[in-house]
Formats: sequence, structure tokens, C-alpha cells
Amino acid sequence: MARLLMNWLLSAVALLLVSRLVPGFRIDSFATALIAALVFGFLNATLGLLLKLVSLPLILLTMGIFLVVVNAVVLEVASGFVPGFHIYSFSAAFWGALALALVQMLFRFLLPDTEKE
Repeated sequence: MARLLMNWLLSAVALLLVSRLVPGFRIDSFATALIAALVFGFLNATLGLLLKLVSLPLILLTMGIFLVVVNAVVLEVASGFVPGFHIYSFSAAFWGALALALVQMLFRFLLPDTEKE
């Protein structure tokens, strides 16, 4: 349970960092970032999975790079559901999805895995 909460908080912090780095990608507060991380995670597990299955040939053809486009679409949909979370263009969503993937990868690298086998 603690690991799940930690991942949620880190996702919210990553969204806040991306909102500071990418023009056209705006989050009003940390509470908004928490809600946006929750909605983005839910949409990524449902709509994102469906989009990844439908676009699997394109994902394979581009060696996975098209996943950034899928995540950008899911980010844009999430911004439509969360007040205070705004993405002003698809290019902002694209660069935001790319930056979000890099920031989350950095967080996973810097923070040790606390789960023991």
C-alpha cells in the first residue's frame, strides 16, 4: 500500500515538473497534480491499453516510439476531465508525454526498489 501511495505522489511530482518544463502544459496546484496523476493512471490502464492494442502494428513498426503519441492522447483526454489541468495543443501533449516518461524513468533510477522478494 505504501508503495502505491509513493508511486502516486511521484507521478504527481513528475506532472508538476513537466508543467514547469513544457510550454502549453499547465497544472494549477499540487492537489490538481494528485488528481491528474490518478485520472491519468486510470485512463492509461483502460483507454491507453485499448489504444496500444489497436495501434500495435504502428508501435512495432516504429520500435515503440509511437507509444509517446498514445500517451500524449491519454494525457489530453485526462486534461479534459481534471479542472486546473490544461494542455493547449497536441505538440504540448507530445512533448509533455515524452518529458513525463523521462522524469518517471529518472525517478525509478534514483529511488531504490523497496519491495523485497
